[in-house]
Parts: sequence; C-alpha cells; structure tokens
Amino acid sequence: MSAANPRWKQRPPGSNWGDFGPEDQRGRMNWVDRDKVLQGIAEVREGLTFCLSLPLDYPGGSALNPKRPPPRRYATLRDGASAGKQSFCFSYADEDERITDVVCDDTVLMSLQYSTQWDSLAHIGSRFDADGDGHAEAVFYNGYRAGVELQQAKEDPAAEPWARFPDPMAHALGIENMAEHGVQGRAVMLDLHRHFGDAQRRVGYDDVMSVLEADAVDIERGDMVCLHTGFAQLLLDMRKTPQVDLLKRSCSALDGQDGRLLNWITDSGLACLIADNPAVEAIHVNLQPGIRAPRLPLHEHCLFKNGIHLGELWYLTPLARWLAAHGRTRFLLTAPPLRLPGAAGSPATPVATV
Repeated sequence: MSAANPRWKQRPPGSNWGDFGPEDQRGRMNWVDRDKVLQGIAEVREGLTFCLSLPLDYPGGSALNPKRPPPRRYATLRDGASAGKQSFCFSYADEDERITDVVCDDTVLMSLQYSTQWDSLAHIGSRFDADGDGHAEAVFYNGYRAGVELQQAKEDPAAEPWARFPDPMAHALGIENMAEHGVQGRAVMLDLHRHFGDAQRRVGYDDVMSVLEADAVDIERGDMVCLHTGFAQLLLDMRKTPQVDLLKRSCSALDGQDGRLLNWITDSGLACLIADNPAVEAIHVNLQPGIRAPRLPLHEHCLFKNGIHLGELWYLTPLARWLAAHGRTRFLLTAPPLRLPGAAGSPATPVATV
C-alpha cells in the first residue's frame, strides 16, 4: 500500500477514494460545512417546521422487508425493593407511601433501518481488487476492509434466532461519523411525484433533467437532495398493513442502471441523496450471463464509491406540497442519525424548516 493511501493501491473507477484524505469516513458530508449551514438558515423565512419521519412502527409488519422486523417495546424492570416489577406506571408509593412519583421507563428492540432511516457508509461495500493483485476482496468506502475495520459478529448458537449474531461492529464508517459531523444544512426538493404521479416509473437522467428544468431547481455542491415520489404517503395511508403488490407497482424510483444518471449524481455535487421510498433506486436484478455487477448499482455508486449517504422512507409529501404551493424548492434540513458507534444505519426524525 502507498503511504498516502494505506488500505488500497487502486480505487474503483468513478470513485472519490482519498479525495478527502486517507482516513476519511464522512464522504461528501464533508461538503456540508459552515457555509452550507448558513445557506440553509437563510432559507428560513416562515419559521414553519415539517417532520420528515414516518412513525417508526411503519411500514407495519415485515411484508415489505422480511429481514427487518418491526419495533417492539418492553417495560424495563425495577430493582431494589420492587425487583422484578415492571417500571411502567410504577408508583413509588408501593415502596414508600410518602413518595408521590409515578414513572414510566421502556426499552425498544428494533431494526435500525426498519422505517425512516439513514444508510451509513458501512451499509454497502463491494468485492473489488483494491490491492491491484488480480483478486477481489470485500471492501467499503475509502478502502476499509471487511474482516479488518468492519467485523462480523461471532455466532451464539444458544441464543434466540434474532440474537444469534451479537455485536457486529463497523470500527470505521459507522453511522456515528455522520452524527458527530452534524447533519444540518441546505436541502433541495426534487418533486418527482408532481410530474409522474403514483405510476411506477424508473427515473433516468432525462427525466431528472426535465424536472430540474420545469421546476427551476438548482443544485449546488453540498446540497442535500430530497426526492419526493409519494411512496411514503401511500404507505401511511395503508395504516400499517402494507399492500406489497400495489406498492411494487407504484411511484418513481431512480434507475441505478442509467450511467448518465450516476454521472450526474457525481457531477451535481450533492452531499447526500434522500427519498421517500425504500431504496431510492428501483430494485431490479437483470444480470447478463458471465457479468459481475452490483444488485443495487446506485447504492454502490453512492455509498461504496463516492461516500454519499442515502436516506430512505422519509415522509416528504406535506413539505413537497407546501414548497410547490409557495414556489420554493430549498429549505433548512436538520437530520442527525443516532450516535450509535459501529452501526450500519440509523432511524431518523428529520425536520425541515422553511
């Protein structure tokens, strides 16, 4: 390895590995700097706020993604004189009649990427020959390695099925890097639903260019770009009983197989890419025989190659409607993930201020 880039000899084509330094773990969030925060604040004129998160128990059930179970909450247990009792609506008078406090305390078990979420740069890597020796290895953004900085859990065969693999750890690229940077700055709305409605559509470069022109949308380096497709609104209207077949036939998603679109994502300077659908891009696998390629090409391009964080299943409809009604496309976005070291993703409760 070279002294400048200790983890790799060659970087993937079309990537920015090393551009922010050999130890970088924030990618293009580095462009959300002090000036970009001030630009976001300058977009606040009305003092109105919009919650951009679905309730975190949506979509409901596991039909939309069987790997990600819905959250479950439990009352914590008391200790001391009331050991073993639940600490929900617990009255301290049970221990001492002079004390008037009544307390509720609970625990949650949830997939970090079940509902409105951020993908960390540890979420997607690729098998790529970073060593230049003709053999591909599992690597992540900026050359961080599976089995080195990113470590699988050791199996606990005696545990319940959901707990069989405790404590996997991203010692690099975990979501805490994004949280520590602070996710606040100027965001831009690209309202695909306004132009394409609820119909299923794989949105490519030409579609994006037409929307940018029609709505006079300008995207500058360091802007956080939000794609409103209407998917989250459909999901919310289904009231935690998602109609998966209908959802699969509905709304826009970016076409990750469109090379011109991927080049535009690079050239636009956007810092992160956010959508109100489950994956930002259309999920379709159509590999040709003998061809090695990613299942999610936009994820590979953004997370693995260019350090562009992805936000998924955000709730953008009320904000998009307000912006359209007032002839605006920009706003202040405040959207920190959990500061949870080593995690590959995080729930979020983003706030837009206009």
